Amino acid sequence: MATLSNKSSAPLSKIDRLIQLAKDIGVLRTQDVTAHGIPTVYLKRLCDRGVLIRSGRGLYVPADASLTESHSLVEACQRVPRGVICLLSALRFHGLTTENPYEVWMAIPPRMRRPAVDYPPIRFFRFSGDPLTSEVEEHLIEGLLVRVYSPAKTVADCFRYRNKIGIDVAVQALRDCWEYRRANRRDLWRCARLCRVEAVMRPYLEAIL
Repeated sequence: MATLSNKSSAPLSKIDRLIQLAKDIGVLRTQDVTAHGIPTVYLKRLCDRGVLIRSGRGLYVPADASLTESHSLVEACQRVPRGVICLLSALRFHGLTTENPYEVWMAIPPRMRRPAVDYPPIRFFRFSGDPLTSEVEEHLIEGLLVRVYSPAKTVADCFRYRNKIGIDVAVQALRDCWEYRRANRRDLWRCARLCRVEAVMRPYLEAIL
């Protein structure tokens, strides 16, 4: 006896597979598409249909995606997987500054080739040793992993790079970090030692803590 065909078992078209991939991943890279055996020409077709939006070179997001304030950090981490969000961008992420930097501030290893990224704009800093690998938090944003330094480490980094961001910014970040209870005394002293800024931070720490 003949049986009815089960439409749900039929293989998905390349368009349907690409739409599903975009929903699953959130931010599509061209290499994600080719890795799944889908020609990149389908990206343009879905953009023309208004299903996808090209958010940067080689980056695509669903048109109906709920993008967060941290979307640029998501894109930056997708473009530079070994990077870690640092300094002003990390302060902004942790709610320790009202400044909203135009560039994403990101730490990369000292010998890593400088990534050629046209979007989002990224300002790179060379970190090495323990200051590069320690105190890295992993946050899931828009379904993707974003690596960012902890609040205490970010404050210490700001003192370390005070000539670039200003000592007033670093001091205010320390005050806010303590006032909002984003780090305790032990965290702040540990990160000050880690970044070798104990002598610089000491008078401010003793006045605040």
